[in-house]
Order: sequence, then structure tokens, then C-alpha cells
Amino acid sequence: MNNSQSQEFMKRLGVGLDSEAFRLAMTHRSYSFENGNVPNNERLEFLGDSVLSLAVASELYKRFPDLAEGELVKRHHVVVSTRTLAALARKLGLGPCILLGKGETKTGGADKDSILADTMEAVFGAVYISHGPERAHQLVLEHVGQLLDDQKTLNIGRDWKTEIQEYAAAAGTGEPVYRVEGTGPDHARRYTATVLLADRKLGTGQGTSKKEAERLAAEAAYYAIHGS
Repeated sequence: MNNSQSQEFMKRLGVGLDSEAFRLAMTHRSYSFENGNVPNNERLEFLGDSVLSLAVASELYKRFPDLAEGELVKRHHVVVSTRTLAALARKLGLGPCILLGKGETKTGGADKDSILADTMEAVFGAVYISHGPERAHQLVLEHVGQLLDDQKTLNIGRDWKTEIQEYAAAAGTGEPVYRVEGTGPDHARRYTATVLLADRKLGTGQGTSKKEAERLAAEAAYYAIHGS
């Protein structure tokens, strides 16, 4: 981590932190272990996780008064997910600022989703401590608020197979059945999955793995049932 990287990150973040608070937020446990067990960012991560969760939950509640609890939970889950936070961290240029141990550095820890997401939460925690709950809440929404109704983001993180299973249970149709066929050579295999409810074909999906094909088939089935 150098000063120009940290300054650039905070410029993109939109809020400043003093050098001590910023260094603590950037200190991964692997760095701490290799440097005399200096304080790491796990406590800030714990705090930031709650800051993020509450900000997203309260905004969802206010912005979408007609959404049922189940849909609010699904949107909340996607927006606070590791994948979403890691994408935000990359956009802000967080990775090069993280203090990592030698092992994590060698294995590309600065670009691992889990480390990026955890450090992003630590940043939210540091902002809470340094600037108070109102500014921390505002900061969260500045960076993820637009994702609360962004269908591309929401759909990437949705568990379509579980949603179809829940629908089947409520409708009493029996368990969803997936039929999967593979084509092509082993090194370029493609799969086509079809999901059936009560022997009725509801959706088809194609992918490079059985799991991906089934997920896309479930997504197609969801929209066949509920509309776009």
C-alpha cells in the first residue's frame, strides 16, 4: 500500500479517514500474524457488516412499500453479498491498499472476493467510528443504493432453483425435475437442462456445466410462471 493508492481509493469512496483508521481497516489477519500480531481489521469488519445490513434493510423498507418480506430478504441478500461487495471494492481500487501476509500476496489475495468483501465491510466500520452512523449509512447507499432495483445485479445473485422449489411446494405440484443432456467433446462440453413440474416443461437453459444449465432453466421457468 502506498499513499497515492490510499488517497485515490478514498477519493473514489467519497469520504476521508485518518491514516491510523485507514491502516487498521486495511490490515488483514495474515499481515497481522506476520508482523507481531498488530491489530487487524476483523473487529471493524464485524461492525461494518451490521452498518451495511441496516442501511440496506432500512432503504429497502422505505423505497419499496409494496414488496413482501420474502422479496425484501432476497434483495437484501444479493446487495450485501460477497460478490456484490467484491465488485464494489474492485471498482473503487481497494485491492492494492490491503495489507496482506506474504502467502496471501503470492496467491492473489488482493483480488479474492472474500478478502475484498471483508475489507469493504471494515471500511464501512471505520467510517462509522470516524464519522458517525449517519455518514456511514449515507456512504453505503451512495455506493449500493442503485443496486436495490437493478435487475441485472439482483438476478445474478438469485437462487432460481430454490425459488422454483418453493413455488412447487406451495402449488402442490411435487418436486421439480431437471433433465440434462450434454453435447460436444469433453473439453468443450455444453449442457441443456429442462425443468418440469408435474410433467409440464416450464423452462430450458444452456451452459458449460450442468449446474449452470439447471440454474438458467430454473430462471426461465420462474419467468414462465410469474411473467417478466
